[in-house]
Amino acid sequence: MMGWTDRHCRYFHRLLSRNTLLYTEMVTTGALVHGDVARHLRFNEEQHPVALQLGGSEPADLAHCAKLGEQWGYDEINLNCGCPSERVQRGAFGACLMAEPQLVAACVKAMVAVVSVPVTVKHRIGIDRTESYDFVREFVGQVSEAGCKVFIVHARNAWLKGLSPKQNRDVPPLRYDTVHRLKTDFPHLTFVINGGIATSQQMADQLLALDGVMLGREAYHNPWMLASWDHDFYGDATTGVTRESVEEQMVLYMTREATRYGTPWSTIARHMLGLRHGLPGARHWRQVWSDHRLRDESPFTVMQNAHAANQATTRSAQAAPA
Repeated sequence: MMGWTDRHCRYFHRLLSRNTLLYTEMVTTGALVHGDVARHLRFNEEQHPVALQLGGSEPADLAHCAKLGEQWGYDEINLNCGCPSERVQRGAFGACLMAEPQLVAACVKAMVAVVSVPVTVKHRIGIDRTESYDFVREFVGQVSEAGCKVFIVHARNAWLKGLSPKQNRDVPPLRYDTVHRLKTDFPHLTFVINGGIATSQQMADQLLALDGVMLGREAYHNPWMLASWDHDFYGDATTGVTRESVEEQMVLYMTREATRYGTPWSTIARHMLGLRHGLPGARHWRQVWSDHRLRDESPFTVMQNAHAANQATTRSAQAAPA
């Protein structure tokens, strides 16, 4: 989700669900040790609960960055051991770390020692084409002994050679039973499943056996699905949120961000382009919000134009002969 779940995206998603735990995009330890900490870690208080996902493999660096994350107010520190991209592999972190469970355990232990918030790990069920349950069981066993109690498991292997990151989300077969078996073998640990889950019903089915479900790209492309989660999974009263109210709040947010940081509205608007996914007129609404020729207009004016385009398309469709 690098380049996707930035603080603007998370602000948008929080408008849709008050309770869902949100994750940052992966932030490398190098970016925090040598770069602009505020740029990477700044977020709005409204985003809680929110977890900081780190990428790295040096225990001391990860401990330093975990401490920074806690100081900046994050509710959880997550270590990424699931990203299969070659660029991440060259940095010796991500999914390739699963081959070194002792190193991952040392990283977790170093982070646990310096923060009071939970330290969690996101990982695959294996690497390359070897489908060995013992491999992932040993990984979870060693890492849990170092102090990790929560494992977010993408239920596919990561093929480190020959597949792009996109192909790694589709080609390796899903094996949900492997994650269920981990829960059986480690009932005292928390397991959250990820991968191939696209509907609230599928989420509910997984929650019969596991402790949680993580959605990434599906939630990004079809964000309105989040609007039912507080009611369906948290027993929260209906909030009365509508697509229109969310869009209006995003326009107010764009205005504040432009005033405070000089952030162009288009930088923020790109994250909400799926808000009307599947509705009549959605394409024209999306086109207006994506139109960089309007970049000098206020976001309020862009919203008015988007609504006009949406309504014109809807009226045209209703007037068409059957």
